[in-house]
Parts: sequence; C-alpha cells; structure tokens
Amino acid sequence: MRLPLLTLTAIATLFVAADASAQTYDPRYPVCMKVYSLGGRGGGGEFYDCSFTSLPQCQATASGRAASCDLNPYYAFNEPPPPPPRRHKKVH
Repeated sequence: MRLPLLTLTAIATLFVAADASAQTYDPRYPVCMKVYSLGGRGGGGEFYDCSFTSLPQCQATASGRAASCDLNPYYAFNEPPPPPPRRHKKVH
C-alpha cells in the first residue's frame, strides 16, 4: 500500500512543479520578437515580445540583442469592415 501511495505522491509533485506558461503570443500584434537570455545562475531561457506592428520596427528593436523577429502565427487578421449601406435619396 505504501508503494502506490508514494508513486502517486511523486507524480503529483511533478505536475505541481511543472511550469504553467501563459499564452506567449499576443494576437493583437502581427509581429513578435523572440528574445534569448542567458540569465543568472543557469536560469537562461527565452521569451516573446509581441508588441510590434511591423517587421522593420521589430528588427530595429532587436538590433544588437540576442533576438529574432517573426510573424505572429496567432495574429487575428481582421478583415476590413464592409462599406456602409448606401442610402438612397428620396426624390420629391
């Protein structure tokens, strides 16, 4: 009985310790910059900054950094709104 209980406890601990990552891409912006960081004490990693409206804007910000720019795969491409309905003039 102790072995199954210990096994379940170990598995539960692994699930609790796993990183819960939030959505990394902001669907409101078409371009994301992936930033690579070394971090201190071996805690390096990467993160996404999806706050750019164009590739040149992102590339200017990424210049000189360990970063790259890409199109946001989750960008919500909004189609332009349909034209307003035509109003007919009444002829008197």
